Amino acid sequence: MKTEYQTVAVDITDGVAVLIMNNPPVNQLSAHFSAELREAIKGAIEDPEIQALILTGTGKNFIAGADITQIYKVREKDAVFPVALEMARFLTEIEAGPKPVIAAINGNALGGGLETAMACHYRVAAPGVRLGQPEVHIGLIPGAGGTQRLPRLIGLPNALDMITVGKPVNAETAYSRGLVDEVAPQEKLLETALKAVGRFMSKELDLSMRRTRNIMDRIPSAAEKEALLNYSKMMAAQKAKGYLAPFKALEAIEKGLSYDMDADIEREVGLFSDCAVSDGAKNLMGIFLNTRAAGRLPRIKGIEPAKIRRVAVLGGGVMGSGILHLLLRGGFDAVLWDIDHGAVEKAVDSMRKTFDYPIKKKTMAPGDLDRMIQDHLVTTTSLEDMEKVDLVIEAVVEDMNIKQDIWKRLEGICRPDTVFGTNTSALPITRMASVLKDPGRMIGLHFFNPAHRMQLLEIICAQKTSDQTLAASVAFARAIQKVPIVVNDGPGFYVSRQLGGLMAGFIPLVAEGVDPLEIDKAMVDFGMPMGPAALSDLTGIDINYHVAKTFERSLGERYKVHPLTELIYETGCYGRKTGAGYFDYSGKEPVPNPKIFAVIETYLKENNVASKKMAHEEIVDLMLANAINEAAYMIQEGICDRPQDMDLAMIYGTGFPPYRGGILRYADAWGIRNVYEYLTQKEAEFGVRFRPAALVQQMAESGDTFYQE
Repeated sequence: MKTEYQTVAVDITDGVAVLIMNNPPVNQLSAHFSAELREAIKGAIEDPEIQALILTGTGKNFIAGADITQIYKVREKDAVFPVALEMARFLTEIEAGPKPVIAAINGNALGGGLETAMACHYRVAAPGVRLGQPEVHIGLIPGAGGTQRLPRLIGLPNALDMITVGKPVNAETAYSRGLVDEVAPQEKLLETALKAVGRFMSKELDLSMRRTRNIMDRIPSAAEKEALLNYSKMMAAQKAKGYLAPFKALEAIEKGLSYDMDADIEREVGLFSDCAVSDGAKNLMGIFLNTRAAGRLPRIKGIEPAKIRRVAVLGGGVMGSGILHLLLRGGFDAVLWDIDHGAVEKAVDSMRKTFDYPIKKKTMAPGDLDRMIQDHLVTTTSLEDMEKVDLVIEAVVEDMNIKQDIWKRLEGICRPDTVFGTNTSALPITRMASVLKDPGRMIGLHFFNPAHRMQLLEIICAQKTSDQTLAASVAFARAIQKVPIVVNDGPGFYVSRQLGGLMAGFIPLVAEGVDPLEIDKAMVDFGMPMGPAALSDLTGIDINYHVAKTFERSLGERYKVHPLTELIYETGCYGRKTGAGYFDYSGKEPVPNPKIFAVIETYLKENNVASKKMAHEEIVDLMLANAINEAAYMIQEGICDRPQDMDLAMIYGTGFPPYRGGILRYADAWGIRNVYEYLTQKEAEFGVRFRPAALVQQMAESGDTFYQE
């Protein structure tokens, strides 16, 4: 047989062919790799000198799934189905073949990687490696037998969780469930696989009985299957609204798990193909690919970022303690500064509480946290202790004078190459940096609350931020497992202003007589985690008011605060922190707050406005059109010009529904000409707030889209 391939190395010893898969960076099943793997396996099976095969990978991966870029490009089901069916039939050939095939799972086996392993006759895994069917996260289902083999190996309840939720398991859990047959140390993985070969050769293991299709003892009865699937459908309806893949996976399982597995797999491939060409899957795959590319900017291409090892956090409040969590978890040396010892102690206590969840889940022991603090955290009340840090993250009170004073002092203490990062959510960073002799070292690092959980890090470049500072900041974001979205300085930066644009239609609609509760319901039905009233209560009506006034002063007539907003602010009901906002939180469940609703009712009466019924679709159209327009204005102003980054920021920072792809992806699907005509109409109804951006008009006339595929 042939032993030399670009992506597969073949080592033949004593009648055993060890196939080492090596398709950097993660052993994805690209077309070329898949073809070579098929050829190598077929050659080994047909070679009379070879008695058994062992499949293993390189690095941290066995096989990390399909090459998403190839699936993403395909638009027609007829182009997906035959390719997917060919792969599924190839795995069936392995399973039904005449020679034992052992999977020596050295690293992550995900998606098509796990499907390949399940088609093998014996599975040995290294400790800690992840095994899973996470396809649902990108809008797909297993498409090479995963919905049929996994329930046979681990039972339907566990398989449903892995397939419809996409949650992987580690090797130890996989062993306890029967997904792998042995867990062996990495250095003894091949030795253990060879021993399994010996058991097949001695007939201790029966090849026919080891074929996954012949394992039926864990398939539930018809009644049990129906009950489990009904429950899963109910949960999917609650948690996966708007997503197609979980329901297609349930359909594959419901109609499958029969004695005719070939027919069941072919049906699965058809359902996989339905998903692959759906808008939701394209949006989710786009998010996956764009997330991977976030922060890869032409501006910093080729720049070697400075190594950041020691990081100072100034201010140990809610945000500061969350940032400390990220630093300790990421293996950095951290220095915490606050104004006095009491504030420092309080900050450390707050930081400890951010680890309550992993300790409760037993993914971390209390002793581990104690050791991290002892080995990697220094606390101080003296700025002089910042002398040797690589990065300073300032998270003190939102006061320009206080911040500028701190930075001026630090410039005389820190090394010239120390990066200065401010976590301000509103203050202009260019102005903040103006007090420095070298303003190029300052950048905005806008974390979102809670900092240790939210995936987004908005990186804001001031006018003179250097490329080296930016490169170091992007690399740091990746090191703490954040999605870095780079924007330029401006009022509200990007996320706050874009969220304001999305929610800005709320008060004009209420002032037209639309029930605030219906607006909230419409936005939640659309896929947002909460509507504008509930969000205002969470963030603070007073804070939103002051931000709106700032926009009014900075950005002009389009941002003039609505009279009804002024009246609501004057009630003093600012949301959850005051016990009531649009909702009253004094009882077990929030209820509408009579005080604010009375203000709304009075305003409508004084302006002779009757209550107005509006379809949810109309509400969403108005809110989204305004958001699209706001994004276009920010592109014009140079805040950000990368639609993929702008959409990622809203998905990771505000909970915009991922399956819709983002605000600008949604705009392209709506049609820019339709958006322009809609905004023109709403400007006539509501005034200058809905005036179309020049960019929207230009794109409508030229037929352009935000995304240029």
